[in-house]
Amino acid sequence: MHFNLEVNKKIKVAVLFGGRSTEHEISLLSAQNVIRSMNRDKYEPVLIGIDKNGRWYYQEDSLKLFHADDPRQIALSDTSKEILFSQNTNDHYITAAHDSDRRHLASVDVIWPVLHGTYGEDGAIQGLAKMANLPCVGPGILGSAIGMDKEVMKRLLRDAGIKSAEWVTLRRRDLDDPDISAIISELGEELFVKPVNLGSSVGITHVKKGEELEAAIRYAFEFDHKVIVEKRIHGREIECAVLGNADPIASVPGEVIPKDGFYSYEAKYIDEHGAALKAPADLTEEEVKKVQEASIQTFVLLECSGMARVDMFLTQEGEVYINEINTIPGFTNISMYPTLWKLSGLSNEELIDRLIQLALEEHEEDSALKRKV
Repeated sequence: MHFNLEVNKKIKVAVLFGGRSTEHEISLLSAQNVIRSMNRDKYEPVLIGIDKNGRWYYQEDSLKLFHADDPRQIALSDTSKEILFSQNTNDHYITAAHDSDRRHLASVDVIWPVLHGTYGEDGAIQGLAKMANLPCVGPGILGSAIGMDKEVMKRLLRDAGIKSAEWVTLRRRDLDDPDISAIISELGEELFVKPVNLGSSVGITHVKKGEELEAAIRYAFEFDHKVIVEKRIHGREIECAVLGNADPIASVPGEVIPKDGFYSYEAKYIDEHGAALKAPADLTEEEVKKVQEASIQTFVLLECSGMARVDMFLTQEGEVYINEINTIPGFTNISMYPTLWKLSGLSNEELIDRLIQLALEEHEEDSALKRKV
């Protein structure tokens, strides 16, 4: 290892949660499950909550949250120790933000960003980890950025011959006069309109009639500078978890059955009856193999490592269309990613252990590269 972890010394894992994105609350829910499931004989969590303004706070004793089980109202409750995270190579510590002597509050061996959406899942935190020379759980800068940008992802899938829904890209300059008739002529009337750089179905509209399209586009632009309009794919919504670095493996697949034909934010996190989650999915052996192969192929193509959840549609004709990849998938106690691995034989504790070890392995390989000619 590039930095020495003493034998029998607990590995200090900086768990980052909250953040500035619209998925702040879901991050808090996910972090609870990660922290509860971590093997305390091997790992010591260093808890760092990030508020919606981007300020970082050290949660010294335990995770303290308001309304811990309510996805609408959950919030950080301990904001007494604001901290700075040193980006200096090999510092590996956090310090008190306002102390004149900059006291070191904790050291860190690994970063685990349980940060869904922008400023966490998009390569931002991964870049900080790279600067600080710290292992980071999940994909690196490139894989994270590609996975976050749905339009770039779709271009890469297309060039590799992997199917995804046909789409049109709109940029903010198109907002003044979007060519609604041209979009409908190309893609049809039943569409999905999505902000490119968000997850958890935030800002997405299921358009059923052409007259709804312009309002849906304007709504999506409230969340991002780039929007895609996708043709509706009629198929079963299948999700598959991927784990690994150079030789990734895929879990058994699961299926999402939305009540209203769209797996919205509310259906995912608010309305307990908003969707049925069937895991494992009722698929033939041939379909399971096809889904797993597509998941691994997508994971590798998009430069991922560590973990990701690949979401896709399986049509009646047996064709697979990739919908998206989530490089920091939900990690609540009912989220698909840990659920699918549990069904595949890995407990939450074992999964978390494996993800940390994968981060350490990836960092060790990266540290072995020559930095000078």
